[in-house]
Amino acid sequence: MTNQMIIMQQQDELAKAGILNYTGRVLTAEMPDGTEFQFKEVEEIHTYAKWKELNCQVQKGEKAVAQFMIWKHTSKKNKETGEDEAKMFMKKASFFKRSQVKEIEK
Repeated sequence: MTNQMIIMQQQDELAKAGILNYTGRVLTAEMPDGTEFQFKEVEEIHTYAKWKELNCQVQKGEKAVAQFMIWKHTSKKNKETGEDEAKMFMKKASFFKRSQVKEIEK
């Protein structure tokens, strides 16, 4: 399962629990076999690092709305061969919603 799939699944569970809100939009997705299904869009959540990448800052004092395991990718040089070695592992990450962040002024 990819991080995107993990996050979407968690968003759905958080919305059903009343922690996240639905946006009011209905999205349509197509399965590999060509069938389509519709689902309600849930407000976005991201990690602290992703919000920063999106030019936003988590506001002081805000607590994560959720913590769950996602894939983390790292790489380091092999001292003997000098080649990059990739490593994937699961790591607990904290997620914040849009109402907990503010855009960074440029």
